[in-house]
Amino acid sequence: MTPAALAELVRATAVDVLSTRGLDPSALPAEVTIERPRNPEHGDYATNVALQTAKKAGTSPREFATWLAEALTSNDALSEVTVAGPGFLNLRLAPDAQAAIVREIITKGEDFGRSDLLAGRRINLEFVSANPTGPLHLGGTRWAATGDALGRVLAASGADVTREYYFNDAGAQIDRFVRSLIAAAKGEPAPEDGYAGSYISDIAAEVLRQEPDALTAEDGPEVFRRIGVNLMFDEIKRDLHDFGTDFDVFFHEDSLHKSGAVTTAVEKLKGSDKLYFENGAWWLRSTEFGDDKDRVVIKSDGAPAYIAGDIAYLVDKRSRGFDLCIYMLGADHHGYIGRLKAAAAALGDDPDSVEVLIGQMVNLVSDGKPVRMSKRAGNIISMEDLVDAVGVDAARFAMIRASVDSSVDIDLDLLRKRSSENPVYYVQYAHSRICSVLRNAEALKVEANDSLQLLDSEAEGTLIRALGEFPRVVKAAAELREPHRVATYLHSLAGDLHRWYDHKPALRILPRGDEEPTELHGARLRLCQATQRVFANGLALLGVTAPERM
Repeated sequence: MTPAALAELVRATAVDVLSTRGLDPSALPAEVTIERPRNPEHGDYATNVALQTAKKAGTSPREFATWLAEALTSNDALSEVTVAGPGFLNLRLAPDAQAAIVREIITKGEDFGRSDLLAGRRINLEFVSANPTGPLHLGGTRWAATGDALGRVLAASGADVTREYYFNDAGAQIDRFVRSLIAAAKGEPAPEDGYAGSYISDIAAEVLRQEPDALTAEDGPEVFRRIGVNLMFDEIKRDLHDFGTDFDVFFHEDSLHKSGAVTTAVEKLKGSDKLYFENGAWWLRSTEFGDDKDRVVIKSDGAPAYIAGDIAYLVDKRSRGFDLCIYMLGADHHGYIGRLKAAAAALGDDPDSVEVLIGQMVNLVSDGKPVRMSKRAGNIISMEDLVDAVGVDAARFAMIRASVDSSVDIDLDLLRKRSSENPVYYVQYAHSRICSVLRNAEALKVEANDSLQLLDSEAEGTLIRALGEFPRVVKAAAELREPHRVATYLHSLAGDLHRWYDHKPALRILPRGDEEPTELHGARLRLCQATQRVFANGLALLGVTAPERM
């Protein structure tokens, strides 16, 4: 019985207990919280439902907990239910209920951990969206890993997810990029406000290879813009693909201006009380949604501010049928939370149809010191640099395993180690270790069986209950938009697996020498199969490989 199933059992029993005593079951929370106690001697699981409910229902927590314990004790899924403290319930699973966790994993296979939590939701997930003026830096790399993992988690929870990259091909940054290319083509230093790095020279040379007269042509700057931006963006796409991150849509900012979508969206907003005219300009009331000041949408000279494009882009997303638009933005974009929610409100939408996730800084360190190692990009560290240093799997896992609202230090020395100190190695080795057992079992012709009630050691119980947590972890990762929960769960699960495998005295998974296979060997082999499946499913959600040999 998984924690989710146990929570349903406790709630259903609580409804019956309250109803039979003439008390109101609506006092119960919508979902009962089931947790694994820190001290396993207290039980396999614990719940505080009596403390949450008793006062509203018209009784005391201790009394309600006692009634609930008496009712639950008669259920075959539980071997023991005790009341602790002011009204906590400690629960211990019966062997058959614990075995059911393993059976469910084997039965569901790749679908274990998936749910219909977000079924029917159409989600636009926009992430990375780095300006095509240089290679992807570490901030973009973090979003590439985390955004892709979030998309996988949301899809595993039933959502229809579209991964989108907003291609910023308009504005002053592109103008500076073009001027930098032209300067490099002429053999001149980069403009004061331009971009440096050997990649600029490489792209400029390729523009001249394709269009030898670009420097003297009347439309020369446009040639450098068209070819240079495409070359830079093609490289970004290639790096993302090699990193395991692909997009469904690449949306061009410039299309919003050329199509008239920006003008249309702003004209529509002028009839909203969320847009007002003052000092010759049109302003958005973004302070009503947490922004530090209202934002200019149309400047006094009639030109659209950058946020005008954001508003038109939101209109476009909603017109494509997305009921939730998630934006994953960098640390310097915190003000966009209020701006985008205000834009949604001004358009007549629910502000909660917009969510903005803000990512914090990434620092690269070695020997405890900041690393500067860029090959091509001047003073930035690129995705390519990081992948060359530690590989795709280590880079992705390291980026994902920390909450995005905290900065993260990427320790190059640690990620190169083939030891338990390296978190991705620790998890992948757990998977490959189980795969080795399964190969050996096949060679010995030992077959798994379902005599799972024989798995009665503390280490086996701990591992099984940890496996049962996986669906709840995925659900929380989707609800809270926190894919790092899957990474930290897998790291913890790897510890449970290694402690079981290395248990003293030995818990033999396979027979030794001339020893005949027993039902217990087969049951432990089934547990190995379930464990391998959960590791494979979890790593797939992170876009990290699950190697069978290391």
